[in-house]
Amino acid sequence: KILDWGSVYGKKKQRQRGQVPIPVIIMAGGRGDRLEPFTKILPKPLIPIHEKPVIEHIIDKFLESGVSEFILSINYKARLMKAYFEELQPKYLVSFIEEREPLGTAGCLGELDGRFDTPILVTNCDVILDIDLADLFKFHVDNENQVTLVASVKKFTIPYGACELNSEGELKEIHEKPSYELLANVGLYMMQPSLFQYIPEGQHMDMTQFLEKMRKVDKKIGVYPVHDECWFDVGQWTEYQNTVEKM
Repeated sequence: KILDWGSVYGKKKQRQRGQVPIPVIIMAGGRGDRLEPFTKILPKPLIPIHEKPVIEHIIDKFLESGVSEFILSINYKARLMKAYFEELQPKYLVSFIEEREPLGTAGCLGELDGRFDTPILVTNCDVILDIDLADLFKFHVDNENQVTLVASVKKFTIPYGACELNSEGELKEIHEKPSYELLANVGLYMMQPSLFQYIPEGQHMDMTQFLEKMRKVDKKIGVYPVHDECWFDVGQWTEYQNTVEKM
């Protein structure tokens, strides 16, 4: 069973978070097909939630933990992304990796090989996370992980009676509306920058492919579980609308 701070101490008692001033790479180049027709006009990171776009909500959460450097990989409507931050003139550092062709959710990391010597954070641009980055950093270092994947506990209920069969194909038992708990990948990773050498520069690679490649070469991949209430998915309309209501 996973206990979170709010369920133990109450949501009014705020947990003091440590500072983790490490770089964050935000994968912000996707087309956002699931958010059409808005993304026919705006790139997904600039879709608004109340008075700010998604990308600012994401960055604000990292600023709370002392992060001051952000690298955005961009492709779809890249000029709009650059123009937005030029107009914003933020107090934190923002730089861009402009992909000529879409490189997937991990492909741009190959261009950063040799640039960093501390663990870095990589996040999707459709998740807003409210987690203790200092605790994640400690977990990553203490367990000597090469990659730490953040995952959320998700409970799924099958709205039917599920039939279990015996070895002869006959009914053994009916489980009425069974529930299952799974750890869902939320799209935030802490990793050692030495792993970037495994991503050929300019080659398309999704994060799932990269993690499988790391597993095959015996790199240690840890999983850091968080409560379901700690993250908001804004990558599809249903979840986007839920996030707007909750925030």
